[in-house]
Amino acid sequence: MTGRKILIVDDESAIRDMLRVALEMAEYDCIEASNAQDAHALIVDEKPDLILLDWMMPGTSGIELARRLKRDEVTADIPIIMLTAKGEEDNKIQGLEVGADDYITKPFSPRELVARLKAVLRRADPKISGQPIVVQGLCLDPSSHRVTINDQSLDMGPTEYRLLEFFLTHQERAYTRGQLLDHVWGGNVYVEERTVDVHIRRLRKALSIDGHEDLVQTVRGTGYRFSTKIEA
Repeated sequence: MTGRKILIVDDESAIRDMLRVALEMAEYDCIEASNAQDAHALIVDEKPDLILLDWMMPGTSGIELARRLKRDEVTADIPIIMLTAKGEEDNKIQGLEVGADDYITKPFSPRELVARLKAVLRRADPKISGQPIVVQGLCLDPSSHRVTINDQSLDMGPTEYRLLEFFLTHQERAYTRGQLLDHVWGGNVYVEERTVDVHIRRLRKALSIDGHEDLVQTVRGTGYRFSTKIEA
C-alpha cells in the first residue's frame, strides 16, 4: 500500500497540512491543490491514485469538480473521497450520486481517514490487494510481478506488463491509443501514438500461448480492448 499518490484538494492550508502529515506518516506520497483549477491540472499530469476533495471551495466547488472528473473517461476511474463539514444525509447522497467513493464529515481522526482511504483504494483497484488477476489461464500476480499462462512463465518488458495490467483491470472496454498513453504511460510523458501499436504487438507476442494473444483485440476506428469474447 505504500507509495500510493494522494491528491489533497482543500482551500484551507491548515487542513492540507494536517492531512499531509497523517498520510505521510502512513507512507503515502502527497500532492496538494488549493482550488479546483489547480487540482484538475495536477490530476492530468500526476495521475494520483486517490483524491481527497473538499466539498466547499471558492470558485468551482468540490462537488462540481467530482462531477467533471467522473464524466471524463481519462479520470473517471480515480477514486474520490469527499471531505466536508456538512453532515446532512442529502449532502452525503449528492456526493455519492456524482460518483464519489466515500464521504468523511469533519472533524475526523487521522486514523479514521487512513482506514477509509485504504478501503476505497482496495475496492477501486484489485492490484492493491495483491491478489492475482486470472483470465482463462492467464495470470498476472501483482505481488510477485509475474505473468503466467497455465503456469508457464512469460517474458515481457515493463511497458508490456503495465499495459497488460491495465487491460486486465479494464476488460471489455475499447480505448483509443491516446487514452492508453494517458493511462499506461502518463499524461506528462510525450510518446507518439504509434508507439502504442509497437507495444501491443510485443504484448501479443508474449501472450502467444494457446491463443491468448487474441484477448488483445483491435477495434477498427478506435484502438484496442481486452476481451474474452472472440469475434468472428
